[in-house]
Amino acid sequence: MNLRIMGLDLGDKTIGVALSDPLGYTAQGLEVVRRQGSLKADLAKLKEIARANEVSKVVIGFPRNMNGTVGPRGEMALAFGQEVEKTLGLPVETWDERLSTVAAEKMLVGADVRRKKRRQVIDKIAAALILQNYLDSKA
Repeated sequence: MNLRIMGLDLGDKTIGVALSDPLGYTAQGLEVVRRQGSLKADLAKLKEIARANEVSKVVIGFPRNMNGTVGPRGEMALAFGQEVEKTLGLPVETWDERLSTVAAEKMLVGADVRRKKRRQVIDKIAAALILQNYLDSKA
C-alpha cells in the first residue's frame, strides 16, 4: 500500500495544501486552510487532513532569499516544520519554493482566471507546484 505525500505552502493568513497521488507521481491542490491565529488549531486541521488522506510524509515550501540565504520566512518555515513533525508524527522535508507563487500566479493569469478567484486558489496551486517539483526530483 502506497501512502500520499502532503505539500504545504505557508502564508501568514492561509496554508495551501496539496496531495500526491498514492504512487507519488502527481500533485493536486487540495484546499486552502485559513490560519486561525493559533498554531495548535492550524496543526489540528493539518493532522485531520493527513489522517483522512493516509499521508506518510509532509513537504513544506522553504522560502530562501534569491541569493540562497535563509531569512525570517525561511526560519518560520523550519520552525513550523518541526511542529508539524512533532504533532503529526510524520517525517517533514523542506523544498525550495522561491518562485512557486509567482509561477502559480502566471499559470492562473494564463488560464484567464479572474483576480478574486485567483486569490482563493493561489496558495493551493503553489502547494501543488512545490510538491510536484519535489516529486519530479525523486523520480
